[in-house]
Amino acid sequence: MNGLVCPAARMEKLMVATDGSEYSGSAIREAINLAKICSSKLYAVSVVKTNPEFEDLVPMVIEKIEREAREHLESVKDKASREGIDCEIIVNRDEEPYQNIIDEATRNHVNMIIVGTHGRTGLKRLMMGSVTAKVIGHAPCNVLVVPLDAKVECRNILIATDGSKYSDAAASEAIGIAKRCAGSLIVISVVYADKEIVLPEDDEDMISARDNVNKIIDIAGKEGIKTEALTVQDKPYEGIVGAAKQKHADLIIVGSHGRTGIERLLMGSVTERVIGHSKSAVLVVKKPQ
Repeated sequence: MNGLVCPAARMEKLMVATDGSEYSGSAIREAINLAKICSSKLYAVSVVKTNPEFEDLVPMVIEKIEREAREHLESVKDKASREGIDCEIIVNRDEEPYQNIIDEATRNHVNMIIVGTHGRTGLKRLMMGSVTAKVIGHAPCNVLVVPLDAKVECRNILIATDGSKYSDAAASEAIGIAKRCAGSLIVISVVYADKEIVLPEDDEDMISARDNVNKIIDIAGKEGIKTEALTVQDKPYEGIVGAAKQKHADLIIVGSHGRTGIERLLMGSVTERVIGHSKSAVLVVKKPQ
């Protein structure tokens, strides 16, 4: 974290969800860093996926997996304790791991959930792991997704906007983080366009995109934040991920849904694809202000 400053006002309780795979490693590291900087209590949770029929037939297998999960969480707790962090470990069995994670986050009034991008299946899918996707879609709080080897330093923060109430909430969060961490803010709006077609600058969507960007730039500028405006013609997720890479953004901040405002079981498709393709950490802001 840049300058060892807590990036958000309310970070009393954090939760890291881990399955013990390599994809959880960066999430655990960043969760411990955040908990230390913000003086947060940390909950480390693992959920053993069960199938009642299978569990009845081979209970010893489930017990072995649960024991390994507990040992893994004990190692996380040891790392946290060495940093002076109060860490509580939670191991549960459930047919739906994501629901158990959500239930624990709700019950413990967690301010942020931290997860990796892929789970034990290790499938190199276009999207993220299914448990991660469902956690984000149903979470009662913001979710920080940390890809393998990503570090969150809040030096260069990219905020994507489409003018929706969801991206307005994300922008508010981004401005707060940039101000606390003395980071710079890159504000991007992507107008959907095919590679072969270049829209004119006076195109209605281009004008709207620039207006959305400038609205955030104006607010951030008044807070003394260094800003950069980008209006890009591309597939939205490709434009966002490409800009983050080009500008060396260590954190992308997005809303949970897009302009359509459809309350799907999962999140908006652009957000989902950004997380699936990004090598930078992505903070999904859940609740419109």
